[in-house]
Amino acid sequence: MKKSSVIGIIVIAIAIAMIIVIYADSSTYSTFTEAREKQSELYVVGVLNKAKTLYYDPTVDANHFSFHMYDNDSTECKVVFRGAKPQDIERSEQIVLTGKMVGDEFHASKILMKCPSKYNQDEVEVIEASTAQIMGFTETPTDN
Repeated sequence: MKKSSVIGIIVIAIAIAMIIVIYADSSTYSTFTEAREKQSELYVVGVLNKAKTLYYDPTVDANHFSFHMYDNDSTECKVVFRGAKPQDIERSEQIVLTGKMVGDEFHASKILMKCPSKYNQDEVEVIEASTAQIMGFTETPTDN
């Protein structure tokens, strides 16, 4: 075998290994049930349970924030975040957590929030109307 063939095979093998590592590490969104089963760090998507109170008392512990969240399967779970309370979490439409289950609690290492856009509040509904409709005609006037 030529030296260039061996180097080519090694380069191809390294490229295949890198692709496998990249795709093995990329996670899909999971649920709290899957997080209980896997006991590894996962992404969980859901919405804040606004019926239950959020706990954050910076005078006691500025790095402890907890709340309850529903995942995409409507399973509720208590979430504990070791950090400050994210601003406007109450207004979030969707929450993406990175973390893992510890007992019956999901311990989040990162919180990403999807908040309502400030541009959606002032949307104007546009209705197309013909000139005849505006002037009160039910039909388009014709020239006789």
